[in-house]
Amino acid sequence: MFQKVLIANRGEIALRILHTLKGMGLATVVAHHAVDADSPAVLEADESVELHGLTPVAAYLDIAQLVEASRRSGAQALHPGYGFLSENAAFARALEADGIVFIGPRPDSIELMGDKVRARSFVAHRGFPVAPSAIEDDDPASFVERARALGAPLLIKPSAGGGGKGMRIVRDLAMLDREIETARREGERYFGDGRLFVERYVERPRHIEVQVMGDAHGQLVHFWERECSVQRRFQKIIEETPSPALSPVQRHDICEAAAGIARAANYRGAGTVEFIYGAGGEFYFLEMNTRLQVEHPVTEMVTGFDLVREQVRVAQGEPLGYTQADIVQLGHAIECRLYAEDAEHDFRPSTGDILCWRPPSGPGVRVDAGVREGQAVTAAFDPMIAKIICHGNTRAQAIERSILALEQSVLLGLTTNARYLTRALRHAEFRAGQADTGMLARCADELRESLTPDDIDLVLASAVLADRELLRAVHSIPAMHAAMGPWRN
Repeated sequence: MFQKVLIANRGEIALRILHTLKGMGLATVVAHHAVDADSPAVLEADESVELHGLTPVAAYLDIAQLVEASRRSGAQALHPGYGFLSENAAFARALEADGIVFIGPRPDSIELMGDKVRARSFVAHRGFPVAPSAIEDDDPASFVERARALGAPLLIKPSAGGGGKGMRIVRDLAMLDREIETARREGERYFGDGRLFVERYVERPRHIEVQVMGDAHGQLVHFWERECSVQRRFQKIIEETPSPALSPVQRHDICEAAAGIARAANYRGAGTVEFIYGAGGEFYFLEMNTRLQVEHPVTEMVTGFDLVREQVRVAQGEPLGYTQADIVQLGHAIECRLYAEDAEHDFRPSTGDILCWRPPSGPGVRVDAGVREGQAVTAAFDPMIAKIICHGNTRAQAIERSILALEQSVLLGLTTNARYLTRALRHAEFRAGQADTGMLARCADELRESLTPDDIDLVLASAVLADRELLRAVHSIPAMHAAMGPWRN
């Protein structure tokens, strides 16, 4: 059994993990770069260890430093959160070699599912649905022609990719060669691996993923599905569960397929099997993320399970202690990612000091954040400030609570996407449960901020009243009148 756990992450996920560990009675250590020294996770931890690197990100990616930090702190285990080294098999092996437990899947599972080509082949050979595709590794010389033979539209993906980086949609086959080279360069830049594969692109697809959890005793369950179709540039910004797209039969089929894939891989720990879901009800394996997902809170809200706690229990060798029948969905939950970015200017990142932060509260509202007032937000990391998660008895109630929570959120000093998120939640396609991964791009004009004449008058009045020189002139006494002294007519 663990007594102390090191958290190798930052921001909201570090704080979220820390709270669960403390609730389990475990001592906590947070490894951090100097820029995060005054972050809530570091300030609340029992201990902290500073990491060094040429850049802040490089510090969080330094395997040797993190292994040494775990050893020196006396931690028996390490939780990687998500991102950074959470899906790095070499990191997991380095920890195990030093006698430190990696709170995650086995290294061989990370390697299998981390390579999209290997994972796809593994899934297809076991009879689970995959989209028609051409894989470069099969025969590099004929790759382009095999891809062309699939017919448009096509989706190009880096074999080692993630987070939407390097992905290209091709609707004109005359552009195929050029887009393949662009995708290859992006794959090499982001992942150090230019290998690609191409698959038929499903028009107006929906993104459905299934949360799974397996123990070291051969037991594996799913925690139902999440829908993550509201995306900008392949990045999720709104997630929900249950998916409004699925019938009970479809929900059963897609969740059992995910559990079957994980069982075939002899998977241990928390993972997410992701699918592309078509308008006709067909679904295809997309990838498996061998870690905790950003959007895991919506699953916790409807099932009542603490997924981080389950990760720790499994890593300690404990059996799950429950069956599939024990995991039920109650109500509906929606997560909105609050980003420091300007949605009106091509989602440009916003940086600066947080002057005021007042998170929302109320029935069914949960906020996962890792910032505090006075903290600087820089361009060194992902711009996510917080996750606002709302639960309701119905989907309609969850939507209304989400809108209200976003409107109640106060964050001064930075531009955020809060108003953009409320417009997306109010959009007719989303309210009807018909949003697909292209909704934000397709409805860009409808989602743009629009000002009424009254709004413009208020903005102009505010600008005028904020002008110090004008206010000084309005309230000052003209020199001629001031010279008159106490004289009265």
